[in-house]
Amino acid sequence: MPRKRVLRPERLRHVPAQFSWIDQRLVREGYLERCDVQALALYLLLVTVADAQGLSYYGDATVCRLLSIPPQAFERARAALIGARLIAYERPLYQVLALDPPTPPRTPGLQCVQAALTRLPAHLQRQALTPAEPRS
Repeated sequence: MPRKRVLRPERLRHVPAQFSWIDQRLVREGYLERCDVQALALYLLLVTVADAQGLSYYGDATVCRLLSIPPQAFERARAALIGARLIAYERPLYQVLALDPPTPPRTPGLQCVQAALTRLPAHLQRQALTPAEPRS
């Protein structure tokens, strides 16, 4: 693997006072694959403008203008992010949500039946909230 090196030291990024972040698990845990480009653009905008609690109040017209997308595409993008459990929305408020906790690694062998049954209702509820992917 090649060694990493800073290509432009004079342009090295520094953490600004109004810093926001994007969780790397978006890639590693497949969240990006659940969204189209317009939904990802909307997510990037919301992450960028959100406060420390993930909240922002950008209006529909402003978002459409900033992303150069028509209102129908914006509404689909917002619905996709809600369906992927990446944002919550109650007009006019957006909240960028924490990602779901990482799935614990599976251990070989038998699990305690009681522990598995205890987790079943939460698993079924998450499955019900996740939109079905089209079959090919």
